[in-house]
Amino acid sequence: MKRRLLGQGLEVSEQGLGCMGMSEFYGERNDEESMATIHEALDSGVNFLDTADMYGPFINEELVGRAIAGRRDEVVLATKFGNERTPEGGFVGVNGRPEYVLASCDNSLRRLGVDVIDLYYQHRVDKNVPVEETWGAMKQLVDAGKVRYLGISESSAATLERAHNVHPVAAIQSEYSLWTRDPEDGVLETCRRLGIGFVAYSPLGRGFISNVDASDFTASANDSRRRWPRFSAENLAQNQKLLENVNVIAQGKGVTTAQLALAWVLARGHDIVPIPGTKRRMWLRENIAASDITLTNDEIAALESAVPRDQVSGDRSHAEGMKTINV
Repeated sequence: MKRRLLGQGLEVSEQGLGCMGMSEFYGERNDEESMATIHEALDSGVNFLDTADMYGPFINEELVGRAIAGRRDEVVLATKFGNERTPEGGFVGVNGRPEYVLASCDNSLRRLGVDVIDLYYQHRVDKNVPVEETWGAMKQLVDAGKVRYLGISESSAATLERAHNVHPVAAIQSEYSLWTRDPEDGVLETCRRLGIGFVAYSPLGRGFISNVDASDFTASANDSRRRWPRFSAENLAQNQKLLENVNVIAQGKGVTTAQLALAWVLARGHDIVPIPGTKRRMWLRENIAASDITLTNDEIAALESAVPRDQVSGDRSHAEGMKTINV
């Protein structure tokens, strides 16, 4: 697995592993298989692991902590704060208050079983707290040696620059894939102007761009995609037509649809690192193989024509989630 540089000299594997779905949101848990998936990722050179305190809630950090025990020096460990939840799983809201930042970091360190977090993100921007105040507390964590690098997730370009003025931002993490191109509307340009890396979550469209029957996603009562507009029956039918265009290109190249979609994200720039999420080793292996795919400029253009931005049907998150992005 090759390496890429995010901002401030943070080097990571060119693909990371999103761990969220191992504990919540995407169907049933299987901790044993999830642990095995993390171990195989590390064995394969995927060293960039992504979690957050709100996944589970809280139990995903504990799972990742158990998986990396004894292998800490092999891992670039990223976690997040800011989406406040109750122990019972309720959603409290976005919290960027300085005292919450400091307490959240200590709790994450304890759950992960580590002394320092490599990359600590503000998961969502609190509209009621100036980002400068939140980042002032985050800077304290760096100064205290509890955190090495700082990041932000789903912020606007303007907020990203304000945070960067308080302390250098190593990475912004936002959704980016063939069917979610929002970062191209100023965020990527700002990243490159300021030397900030870009971490692409859901590079497979929350599993949709994998040529798996999308109705499988919404069959389980434990799968949150049932609530998301792009996975409604009406929107799925429209989006499936776009996916069929990608399938044709993938078949012609002799790769899977998921591999082709990941190769497209990787081709968008060496400062972009996708973190496809999976809890199964079989999908991890398929994703890793995408790093060996080279796309020509004509193939990149064909893929973008196959999935025109203005023809993707439905918002990328539910109504409440949409209020917390691009803030």
